[in-house]
Amino acid sequence: MTEAAVAATSSPASAEQLAGLRQSGTPTPPAGPDLEATVRKQATTGALKALGWGLLTFVGTIVGVLVLWVGVLWVFQISPLIAKGPVDVWNFLFTVPAAEQNRDLMFGNLAVTLGHAVIGFVAGLVVAILGASIFQLSKGIEHALMPVAMLLRSVPLIAMAPVIIMIFGRDLTTVAVIGGIVVLFPALVNIAFGLKSASVQMTDLVEVYGGGSFTKLRKIAMPSSLPAFFAAVRISVPGAITGALLAEWLAVGGGIGGSIAGYIPQAQFSALWTSVVLVTAVSLVLYNVIQIVEDVVLARMGMSPQKGI
Repeated sequence: MTEAAVAATSSPASAEQLAGLRQSGTPTPPAGPDLEATVRKQATTGALKALGWGLLTFVGTIVGVLVLWVGVLWVFQISPLIAKGPVDVWNFLFTVPAAEQNRDLMFGNLAVTLGHAVIGFVAGLVVAILGASIFQLSKGIEHALMPVAMLLRSVPLIAMAPVIIMIFGRDLTTVAVIGGIVVLFPALVNIAFGLKSASVQMTDLVEVYGGGSFTKLRKIAMPSSLPAFFAAVRISVPGAITGALLAEWLAVGGGIGGSIAGYIPQAQFSALWTSVVLVTAVSLVLYNVIQIVEDVVLARMGMSPQKGI
């Protein structure tokens, strides 16, 4: 039987495979529901694999930090009156007679600090997204304003704090400004880089169909920048917590940043170490949770995380 007869009497999928065989020497993949099911299965498998690796990385990070903590105390033989290990922190929170009061104090301060961190995170990330989008639309504005962002990054925040406090006072506005400055530059650079990573061919296609700069930004640049956006969010979360601690220490008081300075003169070393452990643990947890979400979402979309961050 000839190839034409085979193609005529076979199913549509078989005819497509035979045509692909004539052109390239290999059969084309099956089309229709089978192809959709295969793609869906591969996406699900990739997402589950990313979730597993993310959880494994998270557990490894926690174990590594605990080993490093205990190892440093053992190597340098720091006095147990000053240095506290994991068991001491656990006892401070759960076993000593005043454990309930200690938990109320520590977790209350942590909640205040996390609230301040959210304010700085949102302020910095929103400004970074708007700034990167404007830079993508206008190179002139990018050349004019990027040095300002670099200046904010290069000047120590402690040196700028008195001016910020004098202008905005000692309230949540100062928290937003200080936290936003810490978050802004790394998020701005990553998102701007991601917006520039769009395929030239896709951009040209939008231009052929009459799309302008805003259409290219919305349809091509923003979806292509998703890995860079996740990277910006991931590195901005610890930065936002750092900014909140600085704002509490330098300006508004309260939270862990405002109370931690008083623990040393009062020799409350257990409270000091517990505060540091709590804020560090929250930073690690949030960072790894965002990384797991990033890996799963990008795997579902067939994209790869941004490397080196």
